[in-house]
Amino acid sequence: MNTVLLKLAVTGSRSAIGRLAGVAGGVAVGVCLLLLLWGGWNGLDARDDRGAWLREMGAPSVADPVEPTTSEEAWTTPEPVPLTVDMVLMRSNPVEVFRDRLINRHDFAALEQTTVTIPGVGVPPEPGEYYASPALQRLIATVPPDELGDRYGRFAGIIDDSALPGPDSLVVVTGVTEAEIRDGRLPSLVSGFTTDPYGGNASSYTTVLALGAIAVFFPVLLLISIVTGLGAAERRERFATLRLIGASPRVVAQLAAAETAAPSLIGAVVGVVLAVLLRPVVAQLRINGTRMFASDLATGWGAGISVVGIVVVASALTAAYRTGRAGVGPLGVTQSVPETIPRAIRLIPLVAGLGAMTAAVLLSRTPNDLSAKLQTPFLLGGFVLVLIGIVAAGPWLTLLVSRTGARRARGAAAVIAFNRIRRTPTATFRSVSGLVIAVFVVSVFAGASSVIENRPAPAAVPGLPHPTSVNATISTGHTTADVARTASDVEQLAGVENATIGYGAAAFTEAGAGREIFIQAVDAPHLGFTSVPATDVVAFDMEYLQSWTRTPVPLLPASGAALDQLVPVAIMIETDGSPEAVDRARTALITANITGTPASTPVDAELQSSARLVEGLAVLAYLGMVIAVVIAGISLAVGTAAAMLDRKKVLGLMRLMGMPASALRRIILGEAAVPLLTVLLLSIGLGFLVAWLMVTGINDAYHVSWPGPAYFMALGVSLILAMAAVTATFGLVQRTTAPSTTRFA
Repeated sequence: MNTVLLKLAVTGSRSAIGRLAGVAGGVAVGVCLLLLLWGGWNGLDARDDRGAWLREMGAPSVADPVEPTTSEEAWTTPEPVPLTVDMVLMRSNPVEVFRDRLINRHDFAALEQTTVTIPGVGVPPEPGEYYASPALQRLIATVPPDELGDRYGRFAGIIDDSALPGPDSLVVVTGVTEAEIRDGRLPSLVSGFTTDPYGGNASSYTTVLALGAIAVFFPVLLLISIVTGLGAAERRERFATLRLIGASPRVVAQLAAAETAAPSLIGAVVGVVLAVLLRPVVAQLRINGTRMFASDLATGWGAGISVVGIVVVASALTAAYRTGRAGVGPLGVTQSVPETIPRAIRLIPLVAGLGAMTAAVLLSRTPNDLSAKLQTPFLLGGFVLVLIGIVAAGPWLTLLVSRTGARRARGAAAVIAFNRIRRTPTATFRSVSGLVIAVFVVSVFAGASSVIENRPAPAAVPGLPHPTSVNATISTGHTTADVARTASDVEQLAGVENATIGYGAAAFTEAGAGREIFIQAVDAPHLGFTSVPATDVVAFDMEYLQSWTRTPVPLLPASGAALDQLVPVAIMIETDGSPEAVDRARTALITANITGTPASTPVDAELQSSARLVEGLAVLAYLGMVIAVVIAGISLAVGTAAAMLDRKKVLGLMRLMGMPASALRRIILGEAAVPLLTVLLLSIGLGFLVAWLMVTGINDAYHVSWPGPAYFMALGVSLILAMAAVTATFGLVQRTTAPSTTRFA
């Protein structure tokens, strides 16, 4: 290929250089976002791999009871499995909470010669010592010991970052004696640590992440596609000139590929540099309560080279294909190629996508091995088809609206705008497709996030624990005097109003859930009960202490019960509601070592609910909203400017005929508004429908409800960006269509 010919075709004028700069800038933004998305995906995966050991459940620390062989024999008491050097005893605290943050605590007891090493720690700590993550140790150092630090003992060291999900992770490993850990909640024996980062939520977790990545990835592709088509009409004129002087169609197609590949390569390299520079900023985003390490977002040179290569090759091939399909002829006979009229067949991808996602929901209702394997592919495949279907169906819907508008148009601007849309519905819709997809993506994210935003907080209801009360069951082997002494000590703490001991026939066990708890009638009002029977002792069901209880528990008379003949089974502490008082009460119960279940408040269970997965990913949802809206604004501005530049000769003729610039601006505005408004409501409705299908397909216990204010803010910003993008081209209309600038060969 002649380099002089290439230079003439590519950089023949100042406007050509501006167009190439626009292509490079758009590709840079797109590649930067693609690499950050790739890095974010890898980072979340690496973060979960590092924290996989925290999910270790271990093996039972007691032998299975021997089944009786005759009716006269009884079940034998389970014997404890002896501790050896190749295993440790572990006790995990499922609800260790400080303020509203979950602390991942693991207590270990080991022999001195143990060969088991704990990730990030090494040899298990000695009894009374602890290792903490950097974030937790900083937190311990900034609050009074009776609120947090007293729970763990003497500081022994920092847990290495290689065993932490992120820099904000609150993790603590404590050392205890074998007797202490066996006397408490049932411990487990551990000889190694799991590498499964997801536990039972692997499918749900990866599916949600994949859906979010696809939702943000699609607008980025649209942006790259739109910017590489910038100035298509101007290129056709230059290529027509080359055809006049003897260039073959093949040479013209090669020139088109080369002139697109060059700025795409420059933009892609700049995008890689931008992605590297922005990693520390992106790493500050909190997901599931912690940020990522900046190194988590690194994709490696292989990923960078792959993205650059794919973008450059795809841009070049697309440019060559579009040029060859345009049928550029010698100057004088070149004319725009009429579009193929869109037909209703374009609805097939959209319908197929919705059908696939509906099938995924139906599969979730019929759990079996086959449905579990098909559910995720149906969700992901259906989501991709819906995205493609919106872009494919948009031109057909735009054509239908433009035909109706053309028949009812009044005024020159409306007639010209509607007829131009009717003649080129695909090109017209392409300029607003980014914003349409952005509105759809924002609606999907908002619908999925509303699962979390609309969960009602526990309220103070008679018959249920107060949201700021601290409750726990008592483990076996503790006398009434021990528990009473602890209750008396807790009542002396600042912010603690009352400590009530509940009694039962035997210490609490899982098999005993549902037994009655007996208390003195004078203590009943402290627990929120209003209708107290006229007896010295009253009772209520142990369901009162369960975090899932939502129906008020009745208070019943227990006149025949004598508390001195019962054993303590629960302790319930009422506080003044301040976070400091709640944490003092938690710490006091934990250090007393009398509880069979963790000291917790009714709201603590929400920190561990299955919906926490979606709650943690809500941050990604709002980030996706921002990215989609910004990309849409850029895409609309570029698409509108490109459409105007492609028609500057026609618009210039209109100015020469006496049409004012204000009428041209109304034409440009109408051509952007019609396709946008045509599909806007459809995108919103489809977004919430897809959100419902996604959420229901992942877990039918979730429900999509009315979105939060962030959604309406995102919609408002989208419309403002749309108006700004269109009005930004008005100055370009004024300059490029002035009579003095209109020239013809």
